[in-house]
Amino acid sequence: MVLGKRLRQLREQAGVSFEDAARAIEVTPLTVRRIEKAEVGLRIPYVKELLRTYGVPAAEIDDFLNLAREANQPGWWYKYRDVLPEWFSAYVSLESEASVIRLYEPHYVPGLLQTHDYATALMRVGFPNESKEDIERRVTLRLKRQDLLAKPESPAIWAILEESVLRRPVGGRQVMRAQIDRLEEALDLPKVRIQIIGLDTGAHPGAYGPFHYFRFGFSELPDVVYTESLAGAVYVDQPADVVTYLEVMDRMSVQAEPVARTRDILGKLRKELDE
Repeated sequence: MVLGKRLRQLREQAGVSFEDAARAIEVTPLTVRRIEKAEVGLRIPYVKELLRTYGVPAAEIDDFLNLAREANQPGWWYKYRDVLPEWFSAYVSLESEASVIRLYEPHYVPGLLQTHDYATALMRVGFPNESKEDIERRVTLRLKRQDLLAKPESPAIWAILEESVLRRPVGGRQVMRAQIDRLEEALDLPKVRIQIIGLDTGAHPGAYGPFHYFRFGFSELPDVVYTESLAGAVYVDQPADVVTYLEVMDRMSVQAEPVARTRDILGKLRKELDE
């Protein structure tokens, strides 16, 4: 995405139209647009010729091509492609590169904070016809994503959960006890913040459904919001739209219980499960 945006900037600075760029590499103008939007892979011969067309110096072309080759390498999640929907692979990539991830979840604990048994129970419901082996691969992928929380450059995680998330008995009482314990442990991580919206809060602006917000440590990549449906996902990166989601998230963080109360709330819910 970063390199695609950089190609667009170089084309515009050189005063080259989509049509002229397309003629240089013998493709349609639509293909050039798709390259710049990161909707297709970066074919090295195409990129090299585009950079020449834009008047980029030879030394800079070599550096750019090295980055393009690196960008074309599959991520660690590639080996799980048999159980990873194509529309979700972009999410895993964004998650791996983000410096800030803000989440609103009205239904389930976020994947980055799930236990093995909680994730397994969800997968069994979501994929009732899949084999035990495929379910386990999906769970393994989800838990593998959690490795980024232990990295020194881990993203800051700010999750807002509905209280109903913690009261919905996914997998039974024992599974829920362990899941609440996991959330309490997550609060000890320096970059994790969890807020809970109580059942008595009433209506709030985010009640339309879950969404996740990503911010990155380099200016070339815009903030992105992810929303999901049963059949796919939408990635929002238009600044005006992203700001709308961010404003809603900020308003919900004010309506939710303060972060300082999260541990007490989790402790109370955990005690109820022991009764």
